[in-house]
Amino acid sequence: MAVTSTGARWESGRSDCVRDPCPHRVGTVDRRGCALPDVVLPCGSPARRGRCGSWKHRIHELPSARGCTYLIPALDFPLALAAGQPFSDDELKVARRLGVTDKEIDRLRGAVRKALAGGPLDPEALKKKVGDAARNLGPEGVKKGLTTTLPVALGLMQAEGQIRRIPMDGRIDRQRYKYTAWKCSPEGSFTDLARHYFSWIGAATVGDFQTFAGLGVKAAKAAVEPLDLVEAGAGLFLLPEDREEFLKFQAPKRPQYKLVSSLDGIASLRGDWKSLLDAVDAEKDVPGHAILDRGRLVGRWEFDPETGTIAWISFVPRDRGIERAVKEMEMYIREDLGDVRSFSLDSPGSRAPRIEKLRALAAAR
Repeated sequence: MAVTSTGARWESGRSDCVRDPCPHRVGTVDRRGCALPDVVLPCGSPARRGRCGSWKHRIHELPSARGCTYLIPALDFPLALAAGQPFSDDELKVARRLGVTDKEIDRLRGAVRKALAGGPLDPEALKKKVGDAARNLGPEGVKKGLTTTLPVALGLMQAEGQIRRIPMDGRIDRQRYKYTAWKCSPEGSFTDLARHYFSWIGAATVGDFQTFAGLGVKAAKAAVEPLDLVEAGAGLFLLPEDREEFLKFQAPKRPQYKLVSSLDGIASLRGDWKSLLDAVDAEKDVPGHAILDRGRLVGRWEFDPETGTIAWISFVPRDRGIERAVKEMEMYIREDLGDVRSFSLDSPGSRAPRIEKLRALAAAR
């Protein structure tokens, strides 16, 4: 549990998943090609992956809410797929405008199933296996973001639970993967998703859930209505079973510093970091990963692979606790991850201006 100016909230930081190897209790992990999965689930090095080996069948990378890719715990595989159904045919709609027929995609899907019957394949090998069943969409396809028809078939099959992606080298923070045959049917409603959502994040607005789920206003209200949410003040709502714990909760007196990703669930479930800032810190905030203290955003950080160190700034006076938290994360990244990206196209070069700004601001304090 973490506390902020707007009340008690459940925090999906790294330590929660270390203590609890059942991540359904802290929710999904937003993928987006960043290092968040390895910060939340510390299995970067071969040694750590060995200790975390039991997770590989309990956590999969699946398309879900808003059509985004998440790391999902086993209990929620069917629901995650169901939440992504309204968004699963976006690429198919584009392909249709380029002259691709549904019959053509069905034939390609059959070729994919046959190709994967012999075992997992990377995209290049899969493309060779399906042969002429996949075709190039030419310059017009490139303009629309579809070079061939293969991604259309793969996207639909992932959304329906017929195939899934697996990391090629055991690293879930990289965009290198294979496809493997799978069988999991989408099942569940947006009310089920709303129940999960409010159990993960605690006090939130209906609008927060609407944004997370990618629903319209009317559909979001219909989804939460059966939950009989109770008010928690400031326009926030809770599940009825969480109200007593919410009212009894008292923030720890001592700081509890955590370095988390910019996509950590404490903010990404709402799409909002500003609500975690004290008013006096609003003008100090800069882009970057987050340093939290009991649910409050108290600093920002980025990893500098050139020096193997973390560039960071604190909005509160530095003490041994925050310095220790930085050093621990710094060592973990150096020894196990090598780097920490914010998104799939993030690189040491594109990150350099942010690192330089953080160091300059820290030096000026």
